[in-house]
Amino acid sequence: MSGAAAVLSDGTIRRLVQAGRIRIDPWDANLVQPASVDLRLGDSFRVFHNHRASAIDLRRPPANLTEEVVVPPEESFVIHPGEFCLGRTLEWVELPDDIVARIEGKSSLGRLGLIVHATAGFCDPGWKGTLTLELNNLTRIPIKLYPGLPIAQLSFMALDRPALRPYGSPDLGSHYQGQVAATESRLQAPPPAPDPPAAAPATNNGPIG
Repeated sequence: MSGAAAVLSDGTIRRLVQAGRIRIDPWDANLVQPASVDLRLGDSFRVFHNHRASAIDLRRPPANLTEEVVVPPEESFVIHPGEFCLGRTLEWVELPDDIVARIEGKSSLGRLGLIVHATAGFCDPGWKGTLTLELNNLTRIPIKLYPGLPIAQLSFMALDRPALRPYGSPDLGSHYQGQVAATESRLQAPPPAPDPPAAAPATNNGPIG
């Protein structure tokens, strides 16, 4: 694709899926909206165990902070008031090297106080995998979630040219490529800061005058 970046319309989304350029599996054409595709909730969640760490230190990310919970068919997952957890989409998504995607919550769920993603709404070109959802209940009432429930919508944009290093390129360290279950943070400790440059030695030219 070439030219200015643009949000893809329903007809273009259908055409690219049929051509195999965008992959959404399982695919249901009835979930296509005017400029997006509805995505459904999967059965994998990750809940946080606050007792496992006194704090989340971003310089030393804690390990095993979450535990996976798999919800059987027809059963619900309850997210309590103020609770944050991770979920995943039912659909597996693959993008070519010249298309990006953005996941957004559905308006009707947002009006009930359910947030679908905190920050990670962007999908790079070359992405392959399910999409992890950052779920947050902003209300004072528990919310029941069910696998298969329409939970989010995915829109697509065309790049002006293919990415030189799409997501998944060997030198990028793409931590989440190919993820299937809800996946916890794989944040790595930052490298140590370089030592400051040595101060120039003082010069002594003797007394003036």
